[in-house]
Amino acid sequence: MSRPPFPPFTAESAALKVRAAEDGWNSRKPSKVALAYTPDTIWRNRDTFINGRTAVEAFLTAKWQREHEYRLIKELWAFTDNRIAVRFAYEWHNAAGNWFRSYGNENWEFSKNGLMKHRHASINDLAITEADRKFHWPQGTRPADHPSLTELGL
Repeated sequence: MSRPPFPPFTAESAALKVRAAEDGWNSRKPSKVALAYTPDTIWRNRDTFINGRTAVEAFLTAKWQREHEYRLIKELWAFTDNRIAVRFAYEWHNAAGNWFRSYGNENWEFSKNGLMKHRHASINDLAITEADRKFHWPQGTRPADHPSLTELGL
């Protein structure tokens, strides 16, 4: 199994990899998203440590059961060889209807076949009102003409 683009990354291929990850996560399909990671992938997500693709799928299933109307934007921060650094923000609400914008940074390391073998994510949640939301596209892939984080001033 492989997932292009492959390392070593260029500015263009790193940006494509970031957008592909964003599109995958916006699908909110844990079994599909998990395939982007090596079977033995290692994650740190906030204070949670995850080992293996099966655990990633379980983690994402639980995440998207809690985080309703999830919409994510990722932006390339830096890259080299087989590593990419990303900044991101996503909006969601909980079961009580309280809205949040979660901000974070991720460091990714890829295997030669383009699957992610390490993911380290630091994330902070900011309570927002529904009127403060900036991500209004229909659920799924962010439209190509929707502003980036930088364009939104985030």
